[in-house]
Amino acid sequence: MSRILFRPVFFAPLFLLFCASAFSQERLRTMPRYEQFERMNREIPGSVARGDLQVTWDPSSKLVYYVKGGTYYAFDLTQNKEIQAKPPAGSTGSNVERRPRPERGRQYSTENSADGKLKAYERDRNVYISDDSGKNEVAITKDGSETSRVKYGTASWVYGEELGVRDAMWWSPDSAMLAYYRFDESKVKDYYVAYDQLKVQDTLNVEPYPKAGADNPIVDLYVYNMATKHSKPIDVHFDGGVGPDIGTYVYDVRWSPDGSELLFNRTNRKQNILEFCAANPKTGDCRVILRETSNTWTDNSHGMVYLDENRPGPKRFLWQSERNGFNNWYLYDLSGKLYNAVTSNSFEADEIVKADPASSVVFYMARDGSNPYLLQLHRTHLDGTGDQRLSDPAFNHTVSIAPNGSAFTDTEETLDTPPVTLLEGLNGKPIAKLAESDLTKFNSLNLKKAERFTYTAADGTTSCYGVLYKPSDFDPNKKYPLIISVYGGPDSGSGHERFAVPPTFTELGFLVASMDGRGTTGRGKAFKDPLYGKLGIAEIDDQAAGAKALASRPYIDPNRVGIFGTSYGGYSSAMAILRHPEVFKVAIACSPVTDWRNYDTIYTERFMGLPWESENRKGYDNGSCMTYAAQLKGKLFLYYGTADNNVHPANTFQLVQALQSAGKPFDLMVGPDQGHSQMSFPRILEYFIDNLFGKG
Repeated sequence: MSRILFRPVFFAPLFLLFCASAFSQERLRTMPRYEQFERMNREIPGSVARGDLQVTWDPSSKLVYYVKGGTYYAFDLTQNKEIQAKPPAGSTGSNVERRPRPERGRQYSTENSADGKLKAYERDRNVYISDDSGKNEVAITKDGSETSRVKYGTASWVYGEELGVRDAMWWSPDSAMLAYYRFDESKVKDYYVAYDQLKVQDTLNVEPYPKAGADNPIVDLYVYNMATKHSKPIDVHFDGGVGPDIGTYVYDVRWSPDGSELLFNRTNRKQNILEFCAANPKTGDCRVILRETSNTWTDNSHGMVYLDENRPGPKRFLWQSERNGFNNWYLYDLSGKLYNAVTSNSFEADEIVKADPASSVVFYMARDGSNPYLLQLHRTHLDGTGDQRLSDPAFNHTVSIAPNGSAFTDTEETLDTPPVTLLEGLNGKPIAKLAESDLTKFNSLNLKKAERFTYTAADGTTSCYGVLYKPSDFDPNKKYPLIISVYGGPDSGSGHERFAVPPTFTELGFLVASMDGRGTTGRGKAFKDPLYGKLGIAEIDDQAAGAKALASRPYIDPNRVGIFGTSYGGYSSAMAILRHPEVFKVAIACSPVTDWRNYDTIYTERFMGLPWESENRKGYDNGSCMTYAAQLKGKLFLYYGTADNNVHPANTFQLVQALQSAGKPFDLMVGPDQGHSQMSFPRILEYFIDNLFGKG
């Protein structure tokens, strides 16, 4: 359940994804306010001429290039003026061939060497190397097969889905060695999903799918040496002193910058210990560079930035860690030496914008604005001294710093303040305004700006944030139904603020909201940890708390509150109406997990631990939709795709059976031959109109 899919949060693109003219059903066209909805569906996409620019700095730092109104410009800092300019060299396109991204959960099947003379590829579960023309092929593995359930040069599906593994073969920088995966899936049970059910004869998708608590695939790494023509196994399972299962997961494989070592991350099964490791590719021996531990879970992908410097000794890098309770940056080298904390904030340090070891200066973004979603530019020194915020905390900032660090472009905006792009000096003085937004059409349509609101979480103390959208003809003297769009899973959330236009479906007469309750990102470890071992409890309670806070407003009808989402959002929607029937009257749950024992090991066990009797069986029981099926009072609409190989249809079937056994009515839609998906958005709108209007 990759956390990058189905994030609800800001709705600006919804009118593009669910254009009424393209997907509408006949019933939606006959419903109240449809003409208004359809008209605004055409108007809202172009209602704001945004003032955010994509910029490119000249290496001299004297010119910054950008496109404005379809014309190329540059701002000349030596003349302090804007001039028309030709596109900078290299900005009009690239001759680099871009490979099509592999399908979800899969890896690239071919990798070209750095010198372009060789290519490695996976075929029939084995790895081959040939010259760039495909001739002189050599099989470097031979025992991969469906029968043995061993495969090379590719990865287990769960690695692609949950760890973002897109590559399974890695050439060294000098093209002299090839590292590659080996997976043994012999102990992993297969899961069967029927495909092609719209055809006369269907087919069967068979996937080794490790369910929570079940056997995992065994992962190994090998390195093939072009000179010796032999492969060397890498000892990824060596015990670094934390237990024999530390190499349960091995991922983020890459070569060190000089190609002398193969680097990788590995974790234990519970994923509360992560080790960044280095291997000698000639001997296979490994060592631990650094270790992260947690009493809940560790982030499975820590930020890492090498310093561009020429100095003797091991390569130095910046490493992002939550070890003090918030994401901060630390200075290490590849020997494992920790020099110091570069940032030591009690708020989240985000991405590194620029690191200049020559001047010992680091520029980074941080979440210390007026709210946690307003990113701020900071400057500090590599030794951790002199940290200074360089931006206005009232805005979110997107910046680009000149190569010499003398100036930067800054796009300032918030949810309700449209973007403006400024050129500023690092002395804090503005140089020029490069672009600003035009809201003429937005205002002529009487569109309402998004509202940032706060509410208290279900624990009674934690402050949470949400966003509320209103229709163009909003009248505070009327009562409106409220729809909440939700994802809600751990480490998800709204990221950073951008100026947002309202989603088109507000024009049907809805107020629409999204909320970042506990468990979401950007607020520190203590804000996320209440979900550990208890998925389906704290984050759902916080959605209910936010809905109740909004429903206390005089223009929101507390008897007409709906919620919808897909994937984890589908789970959240189902759990919300089942666990809080006093709050939610309508829920639409698309492709939902309904019991975490149905989902994969990596995602589930990271947040839930193990479902065994001796571990967290109670947590799994409490997080199951079926536990609460008898509590359903409102209208629940379920959707699943018959070809969903991620969240299997059995999730929906189990909830259907529990609801039927409890005598609870519900609605169901099936997506024939659809994968992990959402029902058509017009059908979602119809259901909300049917059940939230005229029943207050």
